[in-house]
Amino acid sequence: MTVPGTTSAPESQQHFVRVSYDDPLGAPLLDDLEREYDERYGDVHEQPARTEILRYPPEAFAAPTGAFILLLDDEEPISGGAFMRCDESTAEFKRIWTHADHRGRGLAGRVLVELEDEACRLGYTRVYLTTGPRQPEAVRLYLKNGYTPLFDPALEAEEIGIHGFTKDLDGSEPHRS
Repeated sequence: MTVPGTTSAPESQQHFVRVSYDDPLGAPLLDDLEREYDERYGDVHEQPARTEILRYPPEAFAAPTGAFILLLDDEEPISGGAFMRCDESTAEFKRIWTHADHRGRGLAGRVLVELEDEACRLGYTRVYLTTGPRQPEAVRLYLKNGYTPLFDPALEAEEIGIHGFTKDLDGSEPHRS
């Protein structure tokens, strides 16, 4: 309700879009991912993060076997993620990311659910994903959302190295956040 004599800013409109991995709309999100990876891992990786981000061709994340999904606030990409075929029944989730300016609002969890729903829609029954030892917030996200760690959580993160996870998708009605 607007009080007479005042104006209210329009509410933002958050919505998901599916785009190609090389669509310019996703570039700001992938640039922020690259910046963060270089900050967190630049002292241990011989190559810049851009090498990993471009490791797979855009077609790997395209239908009918993959997807690149962005969460937009109006038309600004604020979070997103992708997946590609790992095997006939397993999707490998990649690039799940929330822009640094938009963290702490549960957006990555919403993206995760959207990716799971899309993977189910494309016939996948299982998800595989990995994250690095210097991303404890990602580990918490996956554990909170029912992913099974493929490592001993009692070990130190750097001792584990790459943290792998799996989750069975039940194929029931899609989640809606």
